[in-house]
Amino acid sequence: MPCVDMPLEKLREYKGINPKPADFDEYWDRAIAEMKKLDSQIELRPHKLNAPFAECFDLYFTGIGGARIHAQYLRPKKSSGPHPALIMFHGYSGNSGDWSPKLNYVAMGYSVFAMDCRGQGGLSQDVGGTSGTTFKGQIVRGLDDAPEKLLFRSIFLDCAQIASIAMSMPEVDEKRVGTTGGSQGGALCLVCAALEPRVKKVASYYPFLSDYKRVWEMDLAIHAYEELKTYFRHYDPLHQREEEIFTKLGYIDIQYLMPRIKGEALMAVTLMDNICPPSTQFAAYNKIQSKKDMLLYPDFGHEQLPLAHDKVFDFISEL
Repeated sequence: MPCVDMPLEKLREYKGINPKPADFDEYWDRAIAEMKKLDSQIELRPHKLNAPFAECFDLYFTGIGGARIHAQYLRPKKSSGPHPALIMFHGYSGNSGDWSPKLNYVAMGYSVFAMDCRGQGGLSQDVGGTSGTTFKGQIVRGLDDAPEKLLFRSIFLDCAQIASIAMSMPEVDEKRVGTTGGSQGGALCLVCAALEPRVKKVASYYPFLSDYKRVWEMDLAIHAYEELKTYFRHYDPLHQREEEIFTKLGYIDIQYLMPRIKGEALMAVTLMDNICPPSTQFAAYNKIQSKKDMLLYPDFGHEQLPLAHDKVFDFISEL
């Protein structure tokens, strides 16, 4: 079977090698408690889209650090009662994308939320108070400060907060909410389901942000993970702080949040992926303890996956 990593039988047992901080669970318990105290200050601005069966809004809320976070919000114009919802997350440095591709779920009677990650390509604010992108470098943002300053801590909490907001909408059935995304979005939909365990279904494609040390040891700190190598080259060229750095990254390593997921999970894993290596995907999948299934693509890398969107549509439609 083709693979750029280890044999499949070893992948199915692989548990990851990035250090896990000793206070990992306490760290995230404190973070969730902080997030729950926020006044979200939700604002809805109508967005014009020529879809006679849908209402569309630019949704804004206040997240950690006072950042105003943006999400697309689409809902059916007519609904007989509380209905399911789907929360979508985008790839690294991207944005929530066009509105019209979400209409298939709205036509099914779902509300859809698509969040812009702070400081990336969408309309959400960075913690510095500017709208727009800081592009990349977000994995290493905060590494030289306290663990609470890691930027992905804030992004992870934004994901939990948008789920809580979705569940609070009167038109949404809080017991029928799912999440989905690919790459960074594949990581964030899993994180969302972990930090907001009421999420019932999560569909992830080749998740990013997992098992950083494995990526570095495979010499794949390039492409999406390039900032890991750049950080060492500029700030620790002799790797004297290597253990400290990877341990701090462990706070935002998604694999260690996976046991918190309570909902059903579906993950598409690609064995020829040299951007998010297969072992890092399995490190996350293998730690999910709830009901789960895998779509395994032996001949594919970090790319469009045939049949995957149809499989995910059927999976999410079960809500």
